[in-house]
Amino acid sequence: MSSTKKKLIRSCSIWRALELFGDKPTLLILESYWLGDRRFGDFLKRSGLLKTVVSNRLQKLVSDGCFEKVEYQNSPKRFEYHGTEKLRAIYPIALSMLFWERKWNRRKNKLNIELMHESCGQVTEPTPVCSHCRETIDPRQVDWLEGPGLGQMDAEYSRRRKSRGDNSLRAETQLFDTAAEIIGDRWSMLIVRALFTGQSGFNEIQADSQMATNILSERLEFLLAQKVIKKCSDKGALRERYQLATRGLDLYPVILTLMEWGDLWCGDNNGPPVLLTHLPCGQPLKLVLACSHCKEEVNETGISFTMN
Repeated sequence: MSSTKKKLIRSCSIWRALELFGDKPTLLILESYWLGDRRFGDFLKRSGLLKTVVSNRLQKLVSDGCFEKVEYQNSPKRFEYHGTEKLRAIYPIALSMLFWERKWNRRKNKLNIELMHESCGQVTEPTPVCSHCRETIDPRQVDWLEGPGLGQMDAEYSRRRKSRGDNSLRAETQLFDTAAEIIGDRWSMLIVRALFTGQSGFNEIQADSQMATNILSERLEFLLAQKVIKKCSDKGALRERYQLATRGLDLYPVILTLMEWGDLWCGDNNGPPVLLTHLPCGQPLKLVLACSHCKEEVNETGISFTMN
């Protein structure tokens, strides 16, 4: 009796983080939470998802330690969902997504929020910068080395996700339209990750992610249509090569925040798999979101917002 050989990939905090975030319905529920919703019916209404999908994702967020169910009515029992410390640590990911969406997907009749940095009292557009030199992070000015946690891990993923064409996943998000389509799709983000680390050929990306070739082909076409990646010429190559377009390069803050969250909440005792250096200042790279007015770091407790 033969056993199936496990597929292995290099250890990756981004892969681990995408087990939670590489799922559009989860992002829609988290968006609903960030906009102030706490109850099942409110999540259902704002997200536009099927009842069973909302129930499934809320259960997953509770079991993963991101939400706690808090009773607010005894008879009949009703609950609210309150974020934990683990969820609050997601805030930089949300701001990075918002930074990208507002730059690349502004449109009429879209819900708009105005962020206020309470420390300086000014309207702000939080900007991803290096924590040391406070310069805006350019992925072309970042070097990386293997970290103490580098090794091999199973290329396993949750089977709960449905195909991108499933109608139950087609709810229109109010803030993260395109960002939710890209970041809420594990395979698309793994392609983006591969390109950031220099894997540009079809076979290289496939080996890096252990993605089925038909899925890889479909996701490459999707990212090309979204103008996140572009084809580049490579004479003599059997397959075309790809590189990040400007839209794709601007996803780097999302990649960084996913990696930092994954290092913190999904890593092991050996340390991070990858160590990054910000070349302009020569310091270990840590992303912070800085107020566009006073340049101080912003966080969940220091930001308020109004919707219009």
